[in-house]
Parts: sequence; structure tokens; C-alpha cells
Amino acid sequence: MISNKHKILDAILEQGMLPLFYQDSEAGSVEILRTLYKAGVRVFEYTNRGKSALPNFKKLKEVRDAEMPDLYLGIGTIKTPADANAFIEAGTDFIVAPIVNPAVAEIANKIGMLWIPGCMTPTEISVAQEHKAMLIKIFPANILGPEFISSIKDLFAGQLFMPTGGVEINADNLKTWFKSGVCAVGMGSKLISKDVMSKGLYEELFDNTKLALDLIQQSK
Repeated sequence: MISNKHKILDAILEQGMLPLFYQDSEAGSVEILRTLYKAGVRVFEYTNRGKSALPNFKKLKEVRDAEMPDLYLGIGTIKTPADANAFIEAGTDFIVAPIVNPAVAEIANKIGMLWIPGCMTPTEISVAQEHKAMLIKIFPANILGPEFISSIKDLFAGQLFMPTGGVEINADNLKTWFKSGVCAVGMGSKLISKDVMSKGLYEELFDNTKLALDLIQQSK
């Protein structure tokens, strides 16, 4: 039987994109989740970047369970074991981190949960691999660029990489990333912008999400 960890990883690879955001507003967070889902998103990362992250996440989980049972809902920006445990208790499907914290890896590995750490150097990638990271987030991708992936991918043959930060909804940008050897891209503020959140531009978000998903399928 395929474990949940492998199913979620496969869903990220198939989607080719992991949308992520945080918003203080519970209602706004729910609307964004619904909009992404309607546009075809089936794997999604809420980020632990504000005081309302945990209560909002619990609400998103409630909405997901009621309305979109085929959506995988993960939590990002998990840097400590305490955060990992709090969101595991809240029912997260997977964990994303901006750093490699072996203690967080251990918690995830113990329960067979997908853990996606963020790395910026070959040393960090090697440490992440020692702690069984199946997918590694390259962060901040806007600083490192596709050339970084092209340069290191042979050192880490078979490792799956996903850049996050500065990936754009643009055919050339996406093609360059996928050509460099990534398997998916993280999409934050370039997809779910401050304007979308503050002005409730959900139609624009719907259109941009569909466009991003289409461009990614063409770029893979």
C-alpha cells in the first residue's frame, strides 16, 4: 500500500506547484482556499507566519473536511518541534520548513509524515538527505536562481527539488526552472498577492491559478 507520504508527494509532483500563503483573516483564508480548490489545486500549504496561523489552520481543516476531501492541506514555516507538534495535532497532512531542523524531521519521520525542509547550500541539502527528506525546498529561490539547481543536481542524483520565492507566472520563467531540474515550484506572493488578500480579488486569483497550473504542465 502506498503511504500517505508518497501519495502527497505524488500529488505535488503531478500538480507541479505548491501554492502557499498566510493571512490574519480567517474568512479571507477560507475564501482563498476555496478559490484555489475551484481552480484545480489539490495540494496546498498554509504558512505559520502570524498569530492566527493555528486557529486559522484549524478552520481551514474543518472547511477542507466538509467541502474538499480530496485536498491535501499542509503547514509551512515550521521551525521548531513545538510548532510541528501543534500543527500535527491540528491535523496537518504534511510539513514544510524554511530550514533543516533534525528534531522536526524526527517527529515527521516517526509518524511517516512528509517533511519538506528548506535548503540554500549543498551542505544543508546533504543534512536534509541524512534526515530522509524526499523533497527539498530551495529557498530563497530568487537569490539562488535556476543556475544553482543546474549546478548541484548531479551531486544529488535522484533528489527532488522545489524552488520557493520569486517563481513567476510566466512561461519563460517556469520553463527555465523546470529545465534546470526542479520537479515542482512553490508559489507564494506572485500568485496570492497582498492585493488579492486585502481587496478580495478572488476572480483574479482563480484566473491566475488556472494559468499557472496550465503553464506548469506545459513547462514540465
